[in-house]
Amino acid sequence: MHRDQLRRLDLNLLLAFDALMSERNVTRAAERMCVGQPAMSASLARLRKFFGDPLLVREGRSFVPTSRALSLLTPIRAALDTIESTVATGSRFDPRVDHRTFTLMASDYVLLLLLGGLLAELEVEAPNVRFTVRPIAADFAEQIARSELDLLVLPEELVPAGLEAGSARGSPARRVVAAHRHHPEVREHITEEQFRTLPYVSYDGAHLRTVSELRFRDLGIDRPIEIGTQSFVIQPLMLPGSRLMALVHERLGRYFAGRVGIRLLEPPFPLAPLSEAMFWPPSAGVDPAHLWLRERVRRTAAGMPASLPVMPLIDARRSPAGPFPD
Repeated sequence: MHRDQLRRLDLNLLLAFDALMSERNVTRAAERMCVGQPAMSASLARLRKFFGDPLLVREGRSFVPTSRALSLLTPIRAALDTIESTVATGSRFDPRVDHRTFTLMASDYVLLLLLGGLLAELEVEAPNVRFTVRPIAADFAEQIARSELDLLVLPEELVPAGLEAGSARGSPARRVVAAHRHHPEVREHITEEQFRTLPYVSYDGAHLRTVSELRFRDLGIDRPIEIGTQSFVIQPLMLPGSRLMALVHERLGRYFAGRVGIRLLEPPFPLAPLSEAMFWPPSAGVDPAHLWLRERVRRTAAGMPASLPVMPLIDARRSPAGPFPD
């Protein structure tokens, strides 16, 4: 390709290509770029003409990238990452006035207890910063590698070895048994037999193995699942008035113990804690806006309630310290 050809391909077109490949939808790509849909359609038309390929083709009700578009995706994103990190080096980020859009991936548990309050604070602190929050997907490692995510929050046990990403490990988090406060069989303790036989509400990771599954395997526990849900938050809400039990994050259990009629108990066997960690693309390491975001997440996490000393019946009214310490 000659340099005179490159003159027809400005940076905004490459940014439009990146948005179109991420969203696979012209309207959402336009929203991501803060432009109108006609402008994004015009950019797609120019990209198609430049590369001599349709790039996005309709398949049913959605659009999918062509093989040519997929072959362009990695080098174009690498080029954009290089430009972004070069421009960001030595620059400053002022959350009070600067514009930025961040894409985060986290479970509903993390969104409720960590990100929800933070995002509400940032509406005032950073009025021009926008956030897109995605649920955990099976291809999270690929999305980080392609710089499609700015921040991923996930138990480090589920992250594949060799993931090329910056990271910060959180403090260990415990999981506890949750059951209806007036459960007909469970009192102040739950026995191993009860844990193995009572109807169980589990988080169903679908395409991902869960940390609980890994822990049960290590302990040699074959625990049948009566109800599987792809939401951590819904687990404690299903317990009141039933014989059901669940294994939940202790912080989540504390949150709901004061709102619905559940009690939290120690598991009847030793259960290793898990550590939520945050991950980001290598290209974001020195970006002042990313540094600001990660520091705000860390500060918010430091104020989250931590676990209590071990006791048979957990009093959800007691607190202190959080998952991403200094």
